[in-house]
Amino acid sequence: MGQLIDGKWHDQWYDTKKHGGEFVRESAKLRDWVTAKGEPGPNGQPGVPAEADRYHLYVSLACPWAHRTLILRKLKGLENLIGMSYVSPLMLDQGWTYNLEEGSSGDPVNGVSFHHQLYTLTDPQYTGRVTVPILWDKAQGRIVNNESAELIRMFNSAFDGLTGNRLDFYPEDLRKTIDAVNADVYDHINNGVYKAGFATEQSVYDKHVTALFEALERIERRLDESRYLAGEWLTEADIRLFTTLIRFDAVYHGHFKCNLKRIEDYPNLSNYLRELYQWPGVAETVNLEHIQRHYYYSHDTINPTRIVPKGPLLDFERPHDRERLPGKGIREK
Repeated sequence: MGQLIDGKWHDQWYDTKKHGGEFVRESAKLRDWVTAKGEPGPNGQPGVPAEADRYHLYVSLACPWAHRTLILRKLKGLENLIGMSYVSPLMLDQGWTYNLEEGSSGDPVNGVSFHHQLYTLTDPQYTGRVTVPILWDKAQGRIVNNESAELIRMFNSAFDGLTGNRLDFYPEDLRKTIDAVNADVYDHINNGVYKAGFATEQSVYDKHVTALFEALERIERRLDESRYLAGEWLTEADIRLFTTLIRFDAVYHGHFKCNLKRIEDYPNLSNYLRELYQWPGVAETVNLEHIQRHYYYSHDTINPTRIVPKGPLLDFERPHDRERLPGKGIREK
């Protein structure tokens, strides 16, 4: 994992010593919004209009943050409007790459070899971490946005006039509940696995792995009474949790030492995970080979031998019991 400093690539791991052994995630910096007609974003961000074949999504199939956008792109019927490229699962001295021999799709839009080149095409003096996903504007030749939480909101609404897809993953009357769940899940689960896994002090690891499993227990109790995280409707909150859950037993349990329990050990979480995996279109976005190869091979500070494990054997196609709770599917606008 590297970063750009004044447009120059540096192969630098996170400096946890500066934060007492803590992993601190950098906030995304490129935050323009795609809106229906180019009007400003919800908080006044500069807007660009939704147009067919104008935007290209760059992702990693291994990355949980990028995975969110792949699911929304699929469920919102945007595949014919927004192209997609994915990096190699191996993130080494040049960061994410478009090396075809290592399992990337290549980059048919800009023809770059390294993901960091997309950032310097946007800003030759860019300083910051080089992350996925990014949404590229082919008309302006730049990254529009590199914040996954915002990209899924754009995909939820900006292109509806072009697709006619009225599915709503962020219904207005459920937003307070969704935002509260998102805040807990992001801090303690989505990012919590990283705060435990990248910790370089025992006390820091202990704190975050405890908080992680306390949060999983909260969600387990919630799912005992509620089909989905915001009630009877599937929303973005479920998708944001799903991308961590699907990686948990395969990667985070072993590689990140998040091993107090497996997701398989939670009756509600494991059944819920299988229901979401079996939702039409979702399984197509999951690539466990990329997921395991990326984490175990790329993080040599954690796994210096770079041996990728064969297991665990996971079967997400098994029946689930979530029909015992009322569920209405996805709300339409």
